[in-house]
Amino acid sequence: MEKKILKVSAALALACICGNALAADKVDPGKREYESNCVLCHGKDLRGGAYVDFLKATPPDLAQLTKKNGGVFPFERVYAVIDGRQDVKLHGPREMPIWGKDYQIRAAEYYVDVNYDAEAYVRGKIFALIDYLNRMQSK
Repeated sequence: MEKKILKVSAALALACICGNALAADKVDPGKREYESNCVLCHGKDLRGGAYVDFLKATPPDLAQLTKKNGGVFPFERVYAVIDGRQDVKLHGPREMPIWGKDYQIRAAEYYVDVNYDAEAYVRGKIFALIDYLNRMQSK
């Protein structure tokens, strides 16, 4: 009886792992973050979006970050811009919700009654977004 339960448990675990792997192929959290937060100004192709005409200055071509940084993706600068530590003229004054602060607010709303690490939540969202930007760099 124990062997049968163990086999069923192993089969269920394998199904969960395989199911999660299949789902991971279809879900791109970095792309989801980009499309939720960045696409209107930076565009689907990272070269300018629908709001470009309403901005005081043209946003940078995010597909060229690596090229403009000597062939190395500028991880630390991109992280600082997204979380709000690096001033970005186009993003406005610090009173505006820069994405790091916005992610903290969203986490607090989502995890109202649950103990969670707000910094880990924010880092996870930003890392996913940076990973997407890195993968989208022009060759």
